[in-house]
Amino acid sequence: MGVTKRAGRATVRDIAAETGVSIATVSRVLNQHGSVAPQTRELVEAAVERLGARAPSPRGGLPKPVTGAVYVRCPYVLTDYFGLIVSSIAETLDRHGRQLVLNAGEATEHDQVLPRLPAQRDLAGAILILPPETSDELIQLRARRFPFVVVDPRTPLPRNIAAVSAAHFAGARQITAHLVGLGHTRIGVIGGPSEWLASDARLGGHAAALADAGILPDPALVRPIQPTTEHGHRAAGQLLDLPDRPTALIAFNDKAAVGALQAATARGLSVPRDLSIAGFDDLDLSQATSPTLTTVRQPLQEMGRMAVSLLIRLLDRHELEALHVELATELVVRNSTAPPLVGSYPRGLRRD
Repeated sequence: MGVTKRAGRATVRDIAAETGVSIATVSRVLNQHGSVAPQTRELVEAAVERLGARAPSPRGGLPKPVTGAVYVRCPYVLTDYFGLIVSSIAETLDRHGRQLVLNAGEATEHDQVLPRLPAQRDLAGAILILPPETSDELIQLRARRFPFVVVDPRTPLPRNIAAVSAAHFAGARQITAHLVGLGHTRIGVIGGPSEWLASDARLGGHAAALADAGILPDPALVRPIQPTTEHGHRAAGQLLDLPDRPTALIAFNDKAAVGALQAATARGLSVPRDLSIAGFDDLDLSQATSPTLTTVRQPLQEMGRMAVSLLIRLLDRHELEALHVELATELVVRNSTAPPLVGSYPRGLRRD
């Protein structure tokens, strides 16, 4: 029969009794010494996760930094958005003399990689970009004392998991305030997936800007989508076909905004004369559209650099006071937004 977890944390002796290995071996695993067989290390780490053991403080001065490569998981196509983050991470790791092991591409999204990471002794830690794994899975990885940082988490994380993201709430508030300032009161939102943390934050920022102007949010003007051009086109079409259509649209990202531009053109609407459209991210794409997109700039490269900085501090055994870091966004006003036309006119028709 296994050892029952005591009130509070289990001791090294509890872990030794649970696994059948010596107390000295348990201590070597908890202090991340290399002279332990992989199978034994996995056995002890699994017991640590079950019983909630806390590693003893290393003796003899300052703890040694963790050596090894950094595993970067980005289960998406490395286009502008993700490519900028990954490239920045790679360049920054190189400056720190760290090798990078990359796990990328949509085919890897459902790979069960996290449980295997602590057992790979050549890995020092990991950076997980918009990880599809649940909060519970990330908490379990943290319980195994494997150092990692999350970039742009999908779901809420406890404070002891290091994370870096853009200020989604503030960015959305900026773009909505810009449109309200132009005179728009009926603003459609092509939001991101409803289960994403960024989606909730941006809707909150949008609602806050409306409240500042004394405008009540209208749930009928919100369409959550997968943030692609195709889905943006479809969602924008639904909003523009409403009997009382919005005079402005805010898209979750620049790709969805491009889809909205296409939907407006298909309905004979001129942007920004008949309809204002804004995006989010400030990718190169936003300056290649006609008209160029008003958008919110996310500091994508700085997010990558900050993720590496946080991870290096974890690997050097430094204490982190600010484990959840939000980087400022910036409103970039271009040609796709303007004051709304005065008066009303039939849906789908331009007013001359």
